[in-house]
Amino acid sequence: MSDYCIEIDGDTLTQVETARKSIMERYCETLKAGLPMDEMRNSGTYFYLESIEEYLGGAWVKVTGHGEMLMFGGYSYLGLNRHPKINEAAVEAIARYGTGAHGARLLAGTTEIHRELESSIARFKKTESAALFSSGFLANLSAITFLVGRGDIVICDKLDHASILDGCMMSGARMIRFRHNDMGHLESCLRETAGHKGRRLVIVDGVYSMDGDIADLPAISGLCKKHGALLMVDEAHSVGMLGATGRGIEEHFGLPPDTIDVKMGTVSKSIPSLGGYIASSARLCDLLRHTGRGFIYSATVPPASAAAAVAGIKVIEEEPWHVQNLHRNMAYFANRLRQEGFNFLESPTAIFPIVFGDNLRTSTMSKGCQSRGLYVQAIPHPVVPEGTARLRAAVNANHTLEDLDFAIKTLQDSRAAMESLG
Repeated sequence: MSDYCIEIDGDTLTQVETARKSIMERYCETLKAGLPMDEMRNSGTYFYLESIEEYLGGAWVKVTGHGEMLMFGGYSYLGLNRHPKINEAAVEAIARYGTGAHGARLLAGTTEIHRELESSIARFKKTESAALFSSGFLANLSAITFLVGRGDIVICDKLDHASILDGCMMSGARMIRFRHNDMGHLESCLRETAGHKGRRLVIVDGVYSMDGDIADLPAISGLCKKHGALLMVDEAHSVGMLGATGRGIEEHFGLPPDTIDVKMGTVSKSIPSLGGYIASSARLCDLLRHTGRGFIYSATVPPASAAAAVAGIKVIEEEPWHVQNLHRNMAYFANRLRQEGFNFLESPTAIFPIVFGDNLRTSTMSKGCQSRGLYVQAIPHPVVPEGTARLRAAVNANHTLEDLDFAIKTLQDSRAAMESLG
């Protein structure tokens, strides 16, 4: 054997390879500090990256190693995944265009179906135009880094999505964070920066994905107009969920469609496809298509996904009962949680943060629910503030009232089992 090799269980590795492995292991140890994955795996409460084998009828799924489970952890708020009209549109697009996008939009990645989707989004959101990105994350990063830069100020809610915070930091603009939905604090931030010569941009989520609450859009838009700041709203979760026809937060509050200057959204939640968008003026969208790094340097969504999104928007417009069912289920589930004494932060949306406080209680509850057939996941600290660990339950339009009662019974039984352990 060479002097430059060592023997491990009959196999040989060079000393360089062994040293490299050791460096990587130590590096990963430093990276995982504060993360609860290993602790959850050791206690048998880890329930992430699970494989869904099959989507069954309604809101039920078959999960590898768990069998049939009632889905309470997904973003398909309108239950449109596998809708026959949407499936058919995707299949037709594959027959016409194939499975890939073949490039970035500026080069070989644009098809007629991509243009049709942008027009559909603009019509649905009542804007002049829309620019499609391959993900909502890229849409936020691209728009924010275009709208503000060094010498500018961006003001965002402390609970804004990670993609917003990343975009703000990447932009080089001065970032100011105001207390969550605190209009007095937002106004003080705007007043304190009133003499600034650069651009000022305010960014909020429409619906906050961990707490399930809604941005105070009437007050926020009023403050932005009063102080001359541009307003951008991330509607990833609010489109399809809010408003009588699912058009989002402006419709929810009965505000005109030009209340928000820059509307960001996705076609991967209520609309069952892939991608994100910016809907705004024709000029802004045109500029984004030629300067947005996420648009220029990323392959676009496959044509089949774009076709599915076009069909999904049509279904929302032509079949209003999906939104109506969702709203019925939201109200019913909130009332049942309230009756049974669960703390869900009085969420008014389809996202229910069922708070249990510490990580151990929450992971125990999660395991109890999963063993009883309820697909719901624990959201531990540090993902949420310490002392607010929770189950994050998401109601959708496909849930029957019997499904919702089953979920409540499962939560009750799991709580009783947890409390019996002391």
